[in-house]
Amino acid sequence: MARVGASFKHEHLADILADRATGAFFEVHAENYMGDGGPPHRALQAIRRDYPLSVHGVCMSIGAEQAIALDHLARFRRVIERYEPVLVSEHLAWSTHGNAFYNDLLPLPYTKSTLARVCDHVSQVQDAIGRTILLENPSTYLTFHSSTYAETDFLCEVAKQTGCGLLLDLNNVFVSAVNHGYTPGSYLNDFPLWAVGEIHLAGHSRQVDEAGEPLLIDSHDRAVSDEVWALYEQTLHRLGAVPTLIEWDSNLPSWPGLWSQVIAARERLERVMYVADGVAYAD
Repeated sequence: MARVGASFKHEHLADILADRATGAFFEVHAENYMGDGGPPHRALQAIRRDYPLSVHGVCMSIGAEQAIALDHLARFRRVIERYEPVLVSEHLAWSTHGNAFYNDLLPLPYTKSTLARVCDHVSQVQDAIGRTILLENPSTYLTFHSSTYAETDFLCEVAKQTGCGLLLDLNNVFVSAVNHGYTPGSYLNDFPLWAVGEIHLAGHSRQVDEAGEPLLIDSHDRAVSDEVWALYEQTLHRLGAVPTLIEWDSNLPSWPGLWSQVIAARERLERVMYVADGVAYAD
C-alpha cells in the first residue's frame, strides 16, 4: 500500500518522534536545508532515521527564460545526496528574472519555445541529480493568449520528452478550474495519469475578484475541502494506490490536527480499489 504523508514542520518534531506515525512519509522544501548544518539538519536527521522523505523544490525556476542557477542546482543536489529521498519534485513555474527573485511560483505561456526551454531545464536537473523528478501542475490565476497548448498537453509532452514523472496536485486542479471557469473533471480526464508518481492535497482560501466572481487561493493554510476529497477518491479509482501528501504550510494545526488529515487520506486510499482506465471524471 502506498504511503500517505505530511509536510514536516519543526513545531511538530517532538510529537512526531513520540507518536510513531506508522506508514507515513514527510516532505520538506529543499531550500530550507541548503545550509551545511545547525538545528534544521539535526531535526531532519531525526525524522530521516525513521521515515522516508520527499524533497520538494520551490526555487529552481524551471520555467524561467534564463538558465537555471548552477549554484542553486548544486545545493539542491547536495540535499538529495545527503538525505536520499524516495521522491524528488519541482514546480512548473518560474520565479527569477535577471538578478531578481520573486518569492512566488509564477505561470508561463504554453508554447513551443516554452516547452523546449522547460524540457531542457528538467533534463538538466535530472542529469545533475542522477534521477528523475516529478513536475507539479500549478495553481493559476491568469492565462496567456499566446498559449498554443492546453496545460494537460504541455505536461504530457514534458513527461514524454524528458522521462520525468508528474506530481498531481488536486488542490491546484480545483483552484485553477474555479478561477478559469472550467470543471476539474474535464481537466483530469485530459491529464496524463500514466506519468503520475505522487498526489498532493491541500486547503485553499476563498475570495472574490473585482468583478465579484469567485477567486480561490492555493493557501495551504487549512484542511482539505470536500470538493478536493471527492477528486482524490475519483483519481484513486483511476490510478490505484499512489503516494499522497497533505500540504499544510501556514496557520499550522497541532500535530493531531494534521495527522487527522493524513488518516482521512489513508482511509480513502485503503477503501478505493483499482479499476481499469476508461472511468471518466464527473463534470
